[in-house]
Amino acid sequence: MNWRDLAEHQIQKAKAEGQLDDLAGQGKPLAPHSGDDIVSAGMGIMAEAGVLPREIELKKAVDAQRRVLAAATQADHRKTEMRKLADLEMRLNIEQEARRKFYRTS
Repeated sequence: MNWRDLAEHQIQKAKAEGQLDDLAGQGKPLAPHSGDDIVSAGMGIMAEAGVLPREIELKKAVDAQRRVLAAATQADHRKTEMRKLADLEMRLNIEQEARRKFYRTS
């Protein structure tokens, strides 16, 4: 399944579950923007509907893990928390690169 089909499937699923009903600005066209603005607008709409993209969830997890790491004082504990942060950052970078590739090819 390609990214376009996957995105369409997620949109149809959200519609069927009523997650996209009664949103602010429903039925109004989006103002023309650059590619990054469109992505931001799309993510904002999804967030308002309570459907967060994996990229946003990972950004929140990275921020939380940075706070955990900052509070860690013991060397062993810091090392463990640094590994967790590195893993989350890698996953976030993969998600961001996948999004960039999707918009370059669509």
